[in-house]
Amino acid sequence: MTAVSVPARVAARASRGMSLSVLFALLVPSLLLVCGLAIDGASKAAADRRAEAVAAQAARAGLDAAAPLVISGQDGAATATTAARSVVAAHAGMSGSATVDADGRLTVTTETSVATTFLSLIGVDTLPARGSAVVELRPR
Repeated sequence: MTAVSVPARVAARASRGMSLSVLFALLVPSLLLVCGLAIDGASKAAADRRAEAVAAQAARAGLDAAAPLVISGQDGAATATTAARSVVAAHAGMSGSATVDADGRLTVTTETSVATTFLSLIGVDTLPARGSAVVELRPR
């Protein structure tokens, strides 16, 4: 049997602790990044749903505002876009547009952004969110 000197045992213990510190130093940032992607990704998904809901609400409001005109045979495009834009403007932090094409389809698109929690550590401060809805302005 070979005898291991006391300084050799101390050096072995010190190197073992060093490898654990390196492992810890590599795992913590990667775990923070994964948590950041999960938490900030969920925030972006919620903002996307909100933008989609506002677009649908605005499109429905435009359709409802233009319905009496369209039923009577008049052009309700201006009324529909005005009503849709006012719904989008009523929601804080939301911007968007409303257009009526030649076929009588009202298209509402909305945009917003959500602040990040963890991804701001790597320089991503906001994430964009978008939504859209289309309705048809036509008499029955």
